[in-house]
Amino acid sequence: MLVAESLRKSFHVSRPARQVLRGISLTVGHGEFVAVMGASGSGKSTLLHVLGGLERPDSGSVRIQGVDIYSLADGARSAFRRDHIGFVFQFFNLLPALTAAENVALPLRLRNESWLRPRSRRVAQSVIMERVTTLMDQLNLRGLQGHGPDEISGGEQQRIAIARALAAAPSLLLADEPTGNLDWNSGQEVLSMLARLCRAQAQTAVLVTHDAQVAAYADRVLVIRDGEIIDEIEMGRRDDPGKRPDHARLAARLAKLEL
Repeated sequence: MLVAESLRKSFHVSRPARQVLRGISLTVGHGEFVAVMGASGSGKSTLLHVLGGLERPDSGSVRIQGVDIYSLADGARSAFRRDHIGFVFQFFNLLPALTAAENVALPLRLRNESWLRPRSRRVAQSVIMERVTTLMDQLNLRGLQGHGPDEISGGEQQRIAIARALAAAPSLLLADEPTGNLDWNSGQEVLSMLARLCRAQAQTAVLVTHDAQVAAYADRVLVIRDGEIIDEIEMGRRDDPGKRPDHARLAARLAKLEL
């Protein structure tokens, strides 16, 4: 599903330029849930942005379903990102003027409005609303369709953001510290639902975090330090992916890495 090779990225905000990614390569299989874990400043968020087509690398390649996204022109890459990649961010990024249901429906409506999409391939309004209702039910958001973002809790806002990211059935879901702005209980609830939903729908997902208890929900954990992957830890698939995992083995491995 996702193959990244020899990714390098520097930011020229100082002399010498600060190297953030130092030749990272990784592969994520179809339906796999992978966590990238590292301390603040390790390069994990930059890596996610590069994988998602938001930040062009200085060198290296990213292929999603065989498409080299940085070989595409800017407009084509934006369209590919809209149609094939779902993003979940730490601060939700919901539009305050829209209801919960309208926020979830937004990717499908934007796809319909693209001048590149012929009318024959546009999604009917009834199909959009059916998709919105299904996702909101799956994420335990029943009854919140007409509520604005400021009328619901942080955990509910993040679940709406996840539903929005999944609305267009993306090939790849990317999540950047999705529980970083939530309290402990809300964060665990969001992770539990995300893990269970990804497994049920064979959704390929990459999540970045600094927290071992968050990373432990994944099938596999890649540990990043100073812009390089220094370890890879197989967590294994659980019978109930939504159940809070025992992160003791991961924590012990990280302790040996002094992370």
